[in-house]
Amino acid sequence: AKTTRASRRTTGTVQTKGGQRKKAAGAEHDPRRWSRLVVDGAKQSPSRAMLRAVGFTDTDFQRPQIGVASTWANLTPCNMHINELAGEAVRGVDAAGGKGVLFNTITVSDGISMGSPGMRYSLVSREVIADSIETVAGAEGFDGLVTIGGCDKNMPGCLMALARLNRPGVFVYGGTILPGIHPDTRKECDIVSVYEAIGQHAAGKVDDEGLRKIEACSIPGPGSCGGMYTANTMASAIEALGMSLPNSSNQIAIGAEKREDCRRAGEATLALLKADLKPRDIMTRKAFENAITVTIALGGSTNAVLHLLAIAHCCGVRLSIDDFTRIGKRVPVLGDLKPSGKYGMVHLTRIGGLPPLMKILLDAGLLHGECLTVTGRTVAENLRNVRPYAADQDVVRPISNPIKSDSHLRVLYGNLAPDGAVAKISGKEGLSFTGKALVFESEEKALDAILAGRVKAGHVIVIRNEGPVGGPGMREMLSPTSAIMGRGLGKEVALITDGRFSGGSHGFVVGHITPEAAVGGPIGVIRNGDPITIDAVRNELTLGVAARELKARLKAWKPRAPRETRGVLAKYARTVTSASEGAVTDKNLF
Repeated sequence: AKTTRASRRTTGTVQTKGGQRKKAAGAEHDPRRWSRLVVDGAKQSPSRAMLRAVGFTDTDFQRPQIGVASTWANLTPCNMHINELAGEAVRGVDAAGGKGVLFNTITVSDGISMGSPGMRYSLVSREVIADSIETVAGAEGFDGLVTIGGCDKNMPGCLMALARLNRPGVFVYGGTILPGIHPDTRKECDIVSVYEAIGQHAAGKVDDEGLRKIEACSIPGPGSCGGMYTANTMASAIEALGMSLPNSSNQIAIGAEKREDCRRAGEATLALLKADLKPRDIMTRKAFENAITVTIALGGSTNAVLHLLAIAHCCGVRLSIDDFTRIGKRVPVLGDLKPSGKYGMVHLTRIGGLPPLMKILLDAGLLHGECLTVTGRTVAENLRNVRPYAADQDVVRPISNPIKSDSHLRVLYGNLAPDGAVAKISGKEGLSFTGKALVFESEEKALDAILAGRVKAGHVIVIRNEGPVGGPGMREMLSPTSAIMGRGLGKEVALITDGRFSGGSHGFVVGHITPEAAVGGPIGVIRNGDPITIDAVRNELTLGVAARELKARLKAWKPRAPRETRGVLAKYARTVTSASEGAVTDKNLF
C-alpha cells in the first residue's frame, strides 16, 4: 500500500470513486519518459542510427516504445508458438500509436527435464527470466512492456520483472494445450498420463507398446500442460491479480481468440501508459488476496504459493505463507479439475473460462472488487456483465455444493517444519496419514525404489537435500508422485520433501519443508522407520521422536559438501532464500 501511495504522489494521479485513476490538475506525465532518454537530441544520434537499421523511421522515434518480451523457444510445446503471438502483440502496439520492439528471453521445459539433473535449473530460470526482461527493458529505455509466457516459470518471471521496473505493462498467457486422445480407449490424456503410465508399466499393468501409445498421443501440439497444473494455475492467478486482460488465462493456445488477446494487450499497454497506471498500482495486497482466492477455488498448484510470494516481494507487498491459511479457511474448492478432478483446462474454457467463477466469488464476498486491473477498470467493473455458467455444467461447482469447503492448500507446521511446509490435499486421500519413514537423499533414488516395488503401503517417503540450496534448485517431484499413483499406492503411501511438486502431482504429498536439509532443518535427521504424521486438519507435520532425541540428532548434524561449486546453480544456492520466503535471490536488496 505504501508503494502505491508513493507512486500516486510522484505521478500526479488520483483515485476516482470507481477505482479508476485520472490525471490530477496540473500534473505532468510523459509517455516517453524512458525512450526519450535513448533517442532524443543530437547526442543520441548514434542510438537512432542503430535503431534505423532494425526498422525505425523518423515517426517511430516520436512514439512510446513498448518492449514485447517473448519466451519463444522450439524446445517445448508450451512456448513453441509464442513468437507468433508476440508478433500479434507488436501489431497491437503499433496500431495504438506506439512502437513495438520484440525481444526474447529464455525458457526451459519442466516436462522434458523432470526426473533428471536438468530439473535443477527450472526454478532458477524464473530468476533468470525476471533478470533478463528487467535488463533489456532498462537498457533499451522501453516506456512499457507486454510479456508473454507459456511454461511454468515464464509467468512469475515476467510478473517479477514488471513489478521491479514498474512501467505500464500487460501479461499475456500463451494458452493451454488441447488434450490428447488415446487411439484405443478414446479417452483424453495429457503429460501426467504419461508419467503415471510409467508406474503402471513398472507394476505390469501397461506393456511396452501401451506405454509407447500413451507417450505418442498425449501432447498433440502447442500450449501449456492441460490440467490445473502450475501453468494454468499461474495464468488464472495473474488474471485475478489484475495483470492480464479478462479471460486471457482460459484460452486455447492455437485459437484465434488468443491471437486477438495479444493484439488487445498491445493496445491496452498504450492505454495504461496514457493513464500512467503502473504494475505496482495494480498488484496491491488486496490484489494478491484475490489471486490466492482464485487459486484455491480452482484447486491450483502448490507452486502458486512459491510464485505469489516472489512476485509480492518484488512489489514490496508483505505476503506470507500464513496468508494462504487465513484466506483458505473461508474459500472453497469449486473446480473439478485435474490432477485431483476429472476435467482439463479446455473444459473450463468451453463453459466460459475464469470470469464467471470470479463473479461467483465476488458475489459471495470473497473477492476485493475495488482492485484495479490492466483494463483501467476495477475487478467489479470487469465482471459486471459477465454471464453465469450454464446450469448443466459440472466443471465448476456452485458455492453451495463445493468439492471441498475450505482450501486444499495446507500450510503445515510442527517439529519437522518449524518454518512451514506446503501440502496439496484434496480430501480424496483422507485428511491425515501416519506411517514409517523411508529416507532417500535424492529424487532418483526414491523413484528407483518405487519402480522396483520397495515402497510399501504405510511408508512415508522422505526425499531430502532437494531444496533451493540443497538441490540446488528445488526440483519438482512429479516422477515419484506419478509412479506412486501408477502403482496404485496413492492412498497408502505419503511423500514429504524439501523440494517441491509439479502442479500435476497429487496424493498425500508435502513439500517446501523449511528449514531444508541442506541448512540443518529437521528433515535432514529423519531415520528410516521413524514415525511421521501429516495432519491436514490441525495443519501439522510431526516426527514422532522425543524432543531430546531430535535435539541430539540436530546437534550432531553436519552439512554436506555443496553439489555445485561454480556456475548459475552455485550462485543460486549462495543467494536464494527459503521456500517459505518465495525462494527469491534478491531479498537482501530490499
